[in-house]
Formats: sequence, structure tokens, C-alpha cells
Amino acid sequence: MRRRLLVLGLSLSSSWGNGHATTYRALLKALAGRGHDILFLERDVPWYAAARDLVDPPWCRLRFYDGVAALAGQWGEAIATADAVILGSYVPDGIAVARLVQRLARGVTAFYDIDTPVTLARLAAGDGTYLAPELVPGFDLYLSFAGGPTLRQLETAWGARRARALYCSVDPELYHPLARPRRWALGYLGTYSADRQPGLERLLLAPARHCPDLRFVVAGPQYPAGIDWPANVERIEHLPPGEHAGFYSAMGWTLNLTRADMKVAGFSPSVRLFEAAACGTPILSDIWPGLDSVLRSGSEVAEVRDGEQVLQFLALPESARAAMAAAARARVLAEHTAAHRAALLEAYLEDVITGAEARLERA
Repeated sequence: MRRRLLVLGLSLSSSWGNGHATTYRALLKALAGRGHDILFLERDVPWYAAARDLVDPPWCRLRFYDGVAALAGQWGEAIATADAVILGSYVPDGIAVARLVQRLARGVTAFYDIDTPVTLARLAAGDGTYLAPELVPGFDLYLSFAGGPTLRQLETAWGARRARALYCSVDPELYHPLARPRRWALGYLGTYSADRQPGLERLLLAPARHCPDLRFVVAGPQYPAGIDWPANVERIEHLPPGEHAGFYSAMGWTLNLTRADMKVAGFSPSVRLFEAAACGTPILSDIWPGLDSVLRSGSEVAEVRDGEQVLQFLALPESARAAMAAAARARVLAEHTAAHRAALLEAYLEDVITGAEARLERA
């Protein structure tokens, strides 16, 4: 059934320095493909306004607002009448926006946490910058980027009514193998994060220093000036989504690194896993619980602890590298595309809607 969906997210218009944009773009495009009408509301902030790479998406309406008061005045009726309102993590003034949504919305309300382990760590520390503990039970659905034990924790410790996993995904129309010359032995794509940097040092920069004859690459913004980059490591400050497929296709292996909170929680796959696999690039990943539930360790993804293991994989024959890449691509296309996530979200929403309708009929 066609539904009117309203999404309030960090950013759809700009992929600069955040992974939210690519997640929303893939999911909303797939939802539109299933016939839904979608309005995305984004806070107009200068740092994203200066780096927008999507202004008029063909699969949803994208509109901007200046603050919570403007949101209520201009879009209050749309929030009230939508079949479902989905509020994402890290939205500016997120607590005030959540209160507004819970007060106005007459349809299903959902919180889409693209940063669940980080969110829960902040809530436990009393740092509710975009979500307050008392707001969690007010959403009909808590959609989580982390699955596994985190879902039960959300319900038992934080009072979520329905905690459901909704992992990131990939749009195979945009992410697929391209014929590119091999430029790098190993590459990494990701915004700088202090808790990921030791892994980058251990699993990419150290191997690069050990193998000066090989070429490596790190793409992503916000890396501090003091990092000692080996001469054979190329730096790309920002790589827009339209260039990701060519980037992955030009490397022998790609590295997946996970935020510390997400490693502890487990079952928190990065979108880079699915994007790289869809492009036919084999993956070396740091180790965390639940990785094997999305890609099979040893045949679809290689788990690495140190630089020595990285070098062993880089030395594998091309046939072994290609076999792992093909297996991962097949798994992602079978289970982890945006179409799979859109169908899952639709089922979650319909479960709440039909349940509410049944209760009204019994009343």
C-alpha cells in the first residue's frame, strides 16, 4: 500500500563528512520504487550547504528548514498527517525535534538510529545531544543500525516499544564493478575518527611502510595535520558517492575499520562493507562480533588483527582474491541491497499500522 513517509535526517543533500547521506539515498530511492511518497526535511546548516552534491532527488521531495520553530510552523501539518514520521540520529536540536514529532504526529513514529552504539554510550553518560532517555519509549519503532543483543538492551534497559534492526545497505545501480586499472594494493574510505585511527595505523600505514614498492590510498576528510603519512600512501580529502565505484574498482583490497563503540556492541556493519563488496573489491576487516552474520569470514571477508596478516592477504594470488570478491558480491546482492532494507522497513511500518487498526476495530 502506498504510504506518505516523512523523514527528518542529518543530511540527504551533502555526503561531506558523514555516512548518513548515502544510507538515506539508497533507502529512500528503494522505498520510492515500492510506490511510497517521501518528504525529506533537512536542517539548513552552512557546512552542508557549502558542500551539497544532491539538491533535487527524483525519488523524493527534499526541503530545508531553519530551526525547530520554523519546522513546526512550516511543516507541522505534514508531520501530523504523514502515515509515518522517521527521525534520524544526529539531527540538530534532535531532542526538541523528537518532542515535536511525538506531540504532532498522528501516524507511526520511528527513530532511525544510524549510530546506535554511540547513542547508547552517550545516553548512559548523560550526554543526550540528539536523543533523551525519556523520549525512547515515545516512538512506535526504534530502528537500529546495530542488531544482536543491542535490540534487547534497547527494549529492556531503555524502554523502546519495538527495537528492530535496519542495517545500512547498497544501491547496486550505483555500486558495481568498473573496468579500472589497478592503482592501489589496499585502500580505505572513511572520515577521520580518533578511535579508528589506531586501526588505520596498524592495518594500513604500517604495511605501507613495510612495502614501499606498493601503493596505498586513504580517502576521507578531517584527518589532522600531524599524521605521518608514508610516501606511498595517497591522500584524497573528499570522495563524492558518484566516484566510490571507480575508487573501489581501482584497488586490490579495501580495509574496513569500525568505531570503538560499535566493535563493543557488535552486529554493526558499516555501509563500506556492502559498497565495496558490490563493487567486486575484497575486504580486509577488523574483528567484531556479528561480522560473520553479514559476510562469511574466510570466504566472503578476511578478518585481520595486525599488519602481518594484511601483508599475507596482499600476497595472495589473483585467483584467491577474485574468489573472495565474487563470493562477497553475491552475498550482498542476495541479502544487503537497499531493496531488501526497504521491504523490511515497509514490513515494520505495516506491522505497527495494522496492529493499531486492529485495536481500533476491537474498541
